[in-house]
Amino acid sequence: IDAAETDEAVSMEGKLVVISGFSGAGKGTVVRRLMEEYGDYVLSISMTTRQPRSGERNGVEYHFVTNEEFEDLVRQEGFLEHAGYVNHYYGTPRAFAEQNMNAGRDVLLEIEVQGAMQIRKRFPDAVRIFVSPRNAQELERRLVGRGTDSAETVTKRLRQALQEISSVPEYPFLVFNDEVETCASDINSLIRGDRGACQTGAGARAGADAAAF
Repeated sequence: IDAAETDEAVSMEGKLVVISGFSGAGKGTVVRRLMEEYGDYVLSISMTTRQPRSGERNGVEYHFVTNEEFEDLVRQEGFLEHAGYVNHYYGTPRAFAEQNMNAGRDVLLEIEVQGAMQIRKRFPDAVRIFVSPRNAQELERRLVGRGTDSAETVTKRLRQALQEISSVPEYPFLVFNDEVETCASDINSLIRGDRGACQTGAGARAGADAAAF
């Protein structure tokens, strides 16, 4: 699916916060902790065509839809962004995010790199944060340890991470997820404007280069 793009910047009252990371980096766990500890955010639930994993609920972790339903929404311009990832589609429903931002609420988007680059174009003031483990060995350990993917899928996700690492410098902020509580605290500080303790700009590039991927 080709994403519709626009050069027109969109201005809203609330902040839009993009949190990306390699599959297996733990970004979902960090976002949940962020919501639990700092309850003044709203989380946009992404839509996907992949099948639910064990324990996932429709409308909670994701809105699970068919390819046909997803493609209908693309034609209706119902997404802020959408992208393909490991043979499935993911997208951010437009209405929920815009309604909350217009009401002055800060909206969290947990999305992949492709979608984040679309958001950067439409929302240049969005806070963009990349979450990563320290090295590829730790990423592989987490992917295998969660027990939700076949060995073939784990290999695909690791290959995808190798491709995505070149995009990390496009994010102003890089946060290493060594410990969930600390990572969530660092992200909250970034969103609230306290950026002294986190890597930014060239620091993000150096951190990405230093990570052993």
